[in-house]
Amino acid sequence: MIQRTSSFRTAFAALGLAFGTGSAAQAQTLTTTRAASGLVRPIWLTSIAGDFARVFVIEKQGRIRVIKNGALLPTSFLDIDPIITGGTDSGSEQGLLGLTFDPNYATNGYFYVNYTAVAGAGDTVVARYQVSANPDLANPASAMTVLTFNQPQSNHNGGWIGFGPDGFLYIATGDGGSGGDSGTGHTEPGGNAQDITTNLLGKMLRVDIRGDDFPADSARNYRVPSSNPFVGVSGDDEIWAYGLRNPWRSSFDRRTGDLWIADVGQSTREEINFQPPSVSGRNYGWRCMEGTFCTGANGCICNSSSLTLPVKEYDHTLGCSITGGYVYRGCAIPALSGTYFYADYCAETIWSLKYNGTSVTDFTNRTSELAPGSGLSISTITSFGEDAYGELYICDQDGGEVFKIVPRTLGTDCNSNGIADACEIANGTAIDRNNDGILDLCKCPADFSGDGFVTGEDFDSFVAAFVLGNAESDYNGDGFVTGDDFDGYVVSFQAGC
Repeated sequence: MIQRTSSFRTAFAALGLAFGTGSAAQAQTLTTTRAASGLVRPIWLTSIAGDFARVFVIEKQGRIRVIKNGALLPTSFLDIDPIITGGTDSGSEQGLLGLTFDPNYATNGYFYVNYTAVAGAGDTVVARYQVSANPDLANPASAMTVLTFNQPQSNHNGGWIGFGPDGFLYIATGDGGSGGDSGTGHTEPGGNAQDITTNLLGKMLRVDIRGDDFPADSARNYRVPSSNPFVGVSGDDEIWAYGLRNPWRSSFDRRTGDLWIADVGQSTREEINFQPPSVSGRNYGWRCMEGTFCTGANGCICNSSSLTLPVKEYDHTLGCSITGGYVYRGCAIPALSGTYFYADYCAETIWSLKYNGTSVTDFTNRTSELAPGSGLSISTITSFGEDAYGELYICDQDGGEVFKIVPRTLGTDCNSNGIADACEIANGTAIDRNNDGILDLCKCPADFSGDGFVTGEDFDSFVAAFVLGNAESDYNGDGFVTGDDFDGYVVSFQAGC
């Protein structure tokens, strides 16, 4: 990620710019609340599918922290600081940069990280680890290299990794650093990003971690999906897309499978690229194109039909380093479903938009709306994140904080846990037996019918459901209908509630 100095950000503020060409939010429907503080250079947040209690945060120097039930645990989930290079400097583009959990994590406990290593003086390493017997602690001795490759310079490392809806692992790589995708370690003519022969830099890679096509190579422990675009033709088989400069934070839309790639520009444009799940082999243009701007670099043909232009871009009067985000698919703010959030690191601006496959709509500057208040502020935005509910978070690197995007009016939250009741019901984390939108734990548990009265009819209805083993007689909510449920209900009924 290109990270400009604090004086650069100050210069933006001095200009008095609105930091966005879109309209201000039409209504202040959103805000943010601080989810964690006391972190050291947080630059990524993610979650495990189905785990509604925890989110995991990367600290750049090599630690993964856990926020569990709203509290930051004191012990790191994983600490690999000794093998990381560049992670202790907030201005460096090296460090622990990516984290994702295996789609089958519940059964195999595998997760994957992307980092720049002390070994090889900054080589990129994608490695697999496994959780220990303690679900809040990983086993640091379980490391296995998935893929490693050289980085000619210290910047433009990319670093994002994530599993697509197809079950394959996607890896975003930068062009190798320096400027103009040129110099030592850069292909001429054209640069690394346009080189698809034997060059993994400036790409989006796609591999299958469920096998090994290279048993004799300890640095390559994966299969190449046969549907990758360059299998059997000219080009590295791992490449899914190319022509990227420094993709800083990509994401999959959890509903549609669309891939969003934010690519940091050089001196002119910041861009957002969009790739439907059925499309591969796209060339996003760098170093020939920076957004829609033709660079005129050696060996380039601009505005070719073979290049894919971004769906959104902005110039450097509005920022200098894009931070990609997510399409909102949570349940707390239904009106925002399908809205993509992103930011600029330098200008500290947050925007959102919708994209229907052909055009951008609802482009909005959310910066003021998402200000947390109470003397807090969000700056140095290095990442967005998504929890298991689909709710979104923002990482503030220099502040050491994580903020959660929330509605200004949460809606019904009868148990006061900060999660809308509708979300808990929809995701199965709370029970609503009679489907009235109110959590059972917020009602009189003996009122089986939910009519507001405890009568013999409630008892008879419970017994009938219990005899049949129906789910609504799972009184204690543990997923099983047993004698404990019957005994618990009897006690509640005798108490009158």
